[in-house]
Amino acid sequence: MRISDALATVRPFFSFEFFPPKDDEGSHRLFKTIDALQPLRPAFVSITYGAGGSTRARTVALAKQIQHDVGLTVVAHVTCVGSTRAELRALFDDLARAGIENVLALRGDPPGSAAAFEAPSGGFAHAAELIAMLRRSYDFCIGAACYPEKHPEADSVASDLARVREKVDAGVDFLVSQLFFDNGAFFDFERRARDAGIQVPIIPGLMPITNFDQIQRFVAMCGASIPPKLQVEMEARKGDVEAVEALGVAYASMQAVGLLQSGAPGIHFYTLNRSPAARAIVSAMLAASAWRPARSTSTTHKKGPVFSGDPSNGFGGT
Repeated sequence: MRISDALATVRPFFSFEFFPPKDDEGSHRLFKTIDALQPLRPAFVSITYGAGGSTRARTVALAKQIQHDVGLTVVAHVTCVGSTRAELRALFDDLARAGIENVLALRGDPPGSAAAFEAPSGGFAHAAELIAMLRRSYDFCIGAACYPEKHPEADSVASDLARVREKVDAGVDFLVSQLFFDNGAFFDFERRARDAGIQVPIIPGLMPITNFDQIQRFVAMCGASIPPKLQVEMEARKGDVEAVEALGVAYASMQAVGLLQSGAPGIHFYTLNRSPAARAIVSAMLAASAWRPARSTSTTHKKGPVFSGDPSNGFGGT
């Protein structure tokens, strides 16, 4: 199914992101995770693309396997890093022949120890260029990334939003956000995007906290922030793995309910190839029909989100 069709017809809309495993043991763990999440009927699963294009072949092989053998709709990530235009065309030809209909087009992070991204010789410098080529030459449903709290390389919120607009104008069908922990940041970004004429669906991305040190590294890399009260609660539990994960599941559940009740089209979960946290959150929301809009909540967000990232009141380059 094309993601644009799923967004128009599927409620509740949940999706999960996986990365290609490095070995047979990792592959076994991944497919155990997929088996655990499949009964939740995800609208799609996405397969990431390693730094510097290092997992290109595994990304394509895994996308084919999940779509054909498991029967789930797949979104294949593709980046500009380390690939010429001819190499990217060959990759897209392969995906199209395999029946993959959906692509998430990204610039990608600087490879290895490089301080900044440099366009490969014969390649693309920006995701918008990759998207424009896809729109001209293929029939994929095209997604792109957005950053509720600004891409870390952007000079300003305004310049970051201008980049998003360039991608949408080039042919994007939907946007998936980087992870965030304050729903207010997402709704503020959405409001600014709509004011800038960006009308495509914007899917919020959530990463349930399961590891204290790991989440600190992630937010440092992607430019997200952790609300002060959540940081305090995390610090209080950092020596207790189970307590950190329980807090992460509870917090992400509150975020997801607030987002869906305030009109978000769905939730995309960054799973890190693990199922328990995402499975617990989605199962609870399905059991409680928690995605249904609250009577007192404006679906246009004019009264603010149900949950703003503070318990007291309520995840590639450009």
